[in-house]
Amino acid sequence: MRYFLDEPPAGFRATLDLPQGDPLVFAFHRDNLVVRTAPLGVPARSAAGDLRLTREAPLGTLDGRPCIVGVAATDHPLPEGLAAKSLRRLFGELDLPVLGVAAIAAQHAHFLLTHQRCGECGRPLEPKLGERCVRCSACERDVYPPVAPCVIVLVHDGPRILLTRQPRFPPGMYGLVAGFVEPGESLEACAHREILEEVGLEVTDLRYVASQPWPFPSQLMVGMTARYLRGELTVDTSELEDARWFEVGALPAMPPPFSIARHLIDLYVEAFEAGPTRD
Repeated sequence: MRYFLDEPPAGFRATLDLPQGDPLVFAFHRDNLVVRTAPLGVPARSAAGDLRLTREAPLGTLDGRPCIVGVAATDHPLPEGLAAKSLRRLFGELDLPVLGVAAIAAQHAHFLLTHQRCGECGRPLEPKLGERCVRCSACERDVYPPVAPCVIVLVHDGPRILLTRQPRFPPGMYGLVAGFVEPGESLEACAHREILEEVGLEVTDLRYVASQPWPFPSQLMVGMTARYLRGELTVDTSELEDARWFEVGALPAMPPPFSIARHLIDLYVEAFEAGPTRD
């Protein structure tokens, strides 16, 4: 089963106008989601005990039930029965719709935590009624949640694909060339630049495949494929630990199935193994 999260979570509707009811609380404690440990899940406010939120905001509804996002106080212990766990480690443990909402909530929580004062005058920022942003009343300036665009590219050459390894990856795991878009740069220009910088290759036939929000903390991953054109593989060791060509039938450990990197790899492998399409 493929778990690539390329659509809004099933049953979720983002809204600032929440219905009445006991909301689910998507709270984050030092970037980790606060969950109920038994049974594992996101707590309702009525079951969250003395969970103290320093910042909170409406998030939306999940199957009609209100959901809020918040930042848990770090100077106060979590109530009994609650624990803070990494979103990555919760994959496969939480239901996919709940995990998808948590991924959205993580980005909003990061915004609430990192945008408490105006960057121009230093005065406190307050939530703006009817919008998902904060406002400085002194400067009359609205600040919206930032999104950092990032390209991720599967470079292919017939029966082989280029995979890269970063030092932070688990042992043996490889991923794809990726990098952030710079000011004034198109997605296509970013892809060509990152591939040339990281592995010394030139590519052609650059194609968009899909995008995925990536909540670590607020990226928009733009997935592409590209065909190898020319160049000798040269690894930029300031960015990567390793990069090499792998045959489609002999791939190493790969990124988790909920990532766009894995989605791109799986799609290429399936298409290659299926062979040329016939009318």
